[in-house]
Amino acid sequence: MKLSVPGRAVPAAAVAAVTLLTTGATVGAAPAPTAAAAAPDLPVANVKAHLAQLQSIATANGGNRAHGRTGYKASIDYVKAKLDAAGFTTTLQQFTSSGRTGYNLIADWPGGDSNQVVMAGSHLDSVTTGPGINDNGSGSAAVLETALAVSRAQYQPTKHLRFAWWGAEELGMVGSRYYVNNLSTANRSKISGYLNFDMIGSSNPGYFVYDDDPAIEKTFKDYFAGVGLATEPETEGDGRSDHAPFKNVGIPVGGLFSGADYIKTAAQAAKWGGTSGQAFDRCYHASCDTASNINDTALDRNADALAYAVWELSS
Repeated sequence: MKLSVPGRAVPAAAVAAVTLLTTGATVGAAPAPTAAAAAPDLPVANVKAHLAQLQSIATANGGNRAHGRTGYKASIDYVKAKLDAAGFTTTLQQFTSSGRTGYNLIADWPGGDSNQVVMAGSHLDSVTTGPGINDNGSGSAAVLETALAVSRAQYQPTKHLRFAWWGAEELGMVGSRYYVNNLSTANRSKISGYLNFDMIGSSNPGYFVYDDDPAIEKTFKDYFAGVGLATEPETEGDGRSDHAPFKNVGIPVGGLFSGADYIKTAAQAAKWGGTSGQAFDRCYHASCDTASNINDTALDRNADALAYAVWELSS
């Protein structure tokens, strides 16, 4: 998640190197939709394995995975290889920001109604000061594992599924804004919902649900109610992550968040556990945002909620 500092946003002086798949069209004949299937329980060990890979990439590339750096490109390559092997149609969208090349990765699952697209996304870049394992390896790994679960299940949703990993979010949602700005009005109207996951494994977690679109919000709240966990509306990240460009053009958005540098109250600690009077993520935008800066329970719960929403909203 980017810092809410005036003047931090950097406009994209961007030129696409590869034409993005924006219509939802897929290669080959798609199987007919079947009755709605239950969402899988994502193994948290799988999500953590992706985080371990992102940590290794950062360690091997100057300690970060920031926009325009070798660690970011290696992160994109890791995610793309997994998706290609799983049968997704992947597209790299290239742009330029702050004099450096950035990339968005878009992955389409074959089939489903291309006039009704459900998207789930996360930013894959870190800040330059650390590896960004919670911010936002956590969201990126959970979105990746959800996509791989779609492949394992050979899920045949009614709607078309698209997953995305954004570049240069930390510079002001540059990658996601570039994607949205390059959609035609017709293709924007085909996106029935965009789900955003930015920091979902905070070490002193809260459970926050975006309250932008009522139907998407209810989907997440229904999941958490089913596992007996109270939530609160997400306010800390309003306008500070990749849902903002979608929301700004009228696309319904939703998502999950486990907290950044806001302080957990006594009431929240009583409800969720953890330590009151401390930040939800004491390593936010710091060098200590490593693989040890993850709360496994929060990561597991939020990843399962992510998968549940993808299945529910695309069925």
